[in-house]
Amino acid sequence: MTLYVSDLDGTLLNPQAELSAFTRAGLVRLLDEGLSFTVASARHVSSIGRILRDLPLRLPVISANGAYISEMSSGQHELVHAMDPALAQAIFALMRWRGFMPFAATYGPRGDRLFWQSVHNEAQLDFVEQRQSNGDPRLRHTDNIGAELVDPVVTMILIERAAPMRALMAEIQALAGDAIDIHLADDLYRPGWPWLTLHDRRATKDQAIKTLAQRYDLHEREIVVFGDQVNDITMLRAAHRGIAVGNAIAEVKQEAHAVIGPHHEDSVMRFIETDWRRSR
Repeated sequence: MTLYVSDLDGTLLNPQAELSAFTRAGLVRLLDEGLSFTVASARHVSSIGRILRDLPLRLPVISANGAYISEMSSGQHELVHAMDPALAQAIFALMRWRGFMPFAATYGPRGDRLFWQSVHNEAQLDFVEQRQSNGDPRLRHTDNIGAELVDPVVTMILIERAAPMRALMAEIQALAGDAIDIHLADDLYRPGWPWLTLHDRRATKDQAIKTLAQRYDLHEREIVVFGDQVNDITMLRAAHRGIAVGNAIAEVKQEAHAVIGPHHEDSVMRFIETDWRRSR
């Protein structure tokens, strides 16, 4: 038997960030027949649940690039990997010293929170407005993000032009070393405004998939994963078969065992159905 794990944006979802009717119907049918499937996304479980609504997943989802393993329908976390509090404060201070204002997601006694203080470009404004329009229950405005970091920081996100963020990324890596996992990746829906995303070093998709497989007695199964972006590379390397969609970046295609069609052609769903039925 096989465990299939797919990234969402740019992979399982269409260019409108939706699960197409074809893919939704196919997954419902195969899940009812016993397919072992879940998703591993940079999105939070609240966003995943909104997109995959009513999909009968029996397994939890991996969200925030592996920072959480969560039950989709309830949003309850089975596992949370947060950053070291002192390190998170130091990284935040470095960002502010360099004139950047990040978004910060925390998890603690108050539950999930996503803090924003101010926006300084159109992409940051879009980030806030999208979450407001989607009713993101985590979103909180604050006059001082630094004061909110009393709860463990799970994710920091900075949205700016690429050149200044590359320099900042190098400084953060020099400060934190291998204690964090950091990615700089293009926004699929707003070209020219990449995201710099920071997590604890334990918060990677490959580590989360391994943990999930162990917890649900799936560790002896073949693992097949699908991805398109830099944050998918570790899980492609760790999987028995790593599959890149046709629209994936070159680095992902180089790591993949196979390259299939692009995400707008429901290529992941078509591959899973053919592969799973052949294995049965």
